[in-house]
Amino acid sequence: MKVLSRKSARLQRHKRIRKRVNGTTDCPRLSIMVSNRSMYAQLIDDTAGRTLASVNSLKQGNPTVSAAQSLGEELGSLAKEAGIVRFVTDRGGFRYHGRVKAIVDGVLASGLSNGKEAK
Repeated sequence: MKVLSRKSARLQRHKRIRKRVNGTTDCPRLSIMVSNRSMYAQLIDDTAGRTLASVNSLKQGNPTVSAAQSLGEELGSLAKEAGIVRFVTDRGGFRYHGRVKAIVDGVLASGLSNGKEAK
């Protein structure tokens, strides 16, 4: 049995997620990447292959849960300016916990809705 490193296991999980999650112009994909030093979040239209809005935590200090919440709120305000009202979440192979959940909660707090069926 092959033993996977943490990074390769996360990338395999991300591939499985990406098979199901696609972003459209109407409902873009919220792609999240968290590391020990920074966090990145972007709304992507997969049909056109372009990023609609993006934010990162490079200007902020340590990537904490509260910083992730404010990062999500910032992305939500950018999305509202771009006319986006809903999104689908791509957690990038990370657990939906801690900073990843805080980013999504921040976007939801700014007034966007999660999922294609929401209006």
